[in-house]
Amino acid sequence: MPYLNLESLAAVSAETFQQQRPYPWTRMQNTLTDQGWETLRASLPDMAHFQRMVGVKRAHGQAPHNRGILHYVEGMAVAPPWREFIAELHGPAYDAFLRRMLGFGPRQKYILTMEWYYAWQGCSVSPHCDARRKIATHIFFFANDQDWPRDWGGDILILDDEGRYKAHSAPGFEDLKVAASLDLRNNGSLLFQRTEHSWHGVRPLQAPRPDIYRKLFIVTINIPSFQVWWRRVRGKDPDGFPYKLAPRHGVAAGVPAD
Repeated sequence: MPYLNLESLAAVSAETFQQQRPYPWTRMQNTLTDQGWETLRASLPDMAHFQRMVGVKRAHGQAPHNRGILHYVEGMAVAPPWREFIAELHGPAYDAFLRRMLGFGPRQKYILTMEWYYAWQGCSVSPHCDARRKIATHIFFFANDQDWPRDWGGDILILDDEGRYKAHSAPGFEDLKVAASLDLRNNGSLLFQRTEHSWHGVRPLQAPRPDIYRKLFIVTINIPSFQVWWRRVRGKDPDGFPYKLAPRHGVAAGVPAD
């Protein structure tokens, strides 16, 4: 079964993406085939396998990003549709899409890392710019109108600091302008490129119960920097996770580094 909707990817303009303000971003609809999206949504990993990260201190005084995270490591136990989708993400069609959108030459090297993020009632993502090793991020949201009504929140906010803040700082939502509020439900996705002013965040979720989860799958495109190389020497991937699987549950051990 094909998962990526190649017609939708081909229709996205790289020029429009690069000219977008306040930094390059594009919201895409039907990024996956209808059947592929439904199949992946029905076979998402169970929260029991996730590492709950609550109150984890962030750099620069930023508020914690409470969430459950399951970091993909090659060989880990995931449902067959997810194995097939991840194989597609490492294939030539997605590679060509990323190179076109990000302006990569044929010899530009990059490393993909992937994780599932689940968040619950009250969780938020404080305004931040991603680490410099991250060239870009592609976010897939696996919920429809019944799973996650829009009045529960969860829009990804594209934020504009008007050049006033350093990436290594901690402005609040009230300090930044909302350039776009993106609803990714019903087979939407967001690709954005990291800059020194690529601020984004999510306001606190308003789900009625703490056992209802906002479910994302995130692909990060990393540049092979010295930091990435040094982590590899120590047996870690670009996000700071060990390459080896933990014995329990067959999931990746360790805590991610932003």
